[in-house]
Amino acid sequence: MKYVALVYYQESTVNDMTEQAWHDLNQECLGCVEKLTEGDHFLAGQALEPVASATTLKVRDGEVMLSDGPFAETKEQLAGFYLLEARDLNEALQLASHIPPARLGSIEVRPVRELPPKDE
Repeated sequence: MKYVALVYYQESTVNDMTEQAWHDLNQECLGCVEKLTEGDHFLAGQALEPVASATTLKVRDGEVMLSDGPFAETKEQLAGFYLLEARDLNEALQLASHIPPARLGSIEVRPVRELPPKDE
């Protein structure tokens, strides 16, 4: 079963890190991906640019509306994701517990919902 592990932390926390600490955290993340890949649990993942680079899009009554920044102000910002393969939620949570930024913020683990096949 597929699970997405959404990585959240306060951008101010990483902005306050030294360049070396930030480098070390990124190296830990790469090591985590390597271990997950070796165990056939890592399907995909990506880090995201800071929320200041985000654009939010909405469509209402056929009209496209754009705004700069994230959809909502929150204490923690979405920083990236890991798409995992796991037997069940318990295994997905155990795998996600090794994602290094969990020490800085939180990891939201959610099952992936498969869409039905397209009607012919």
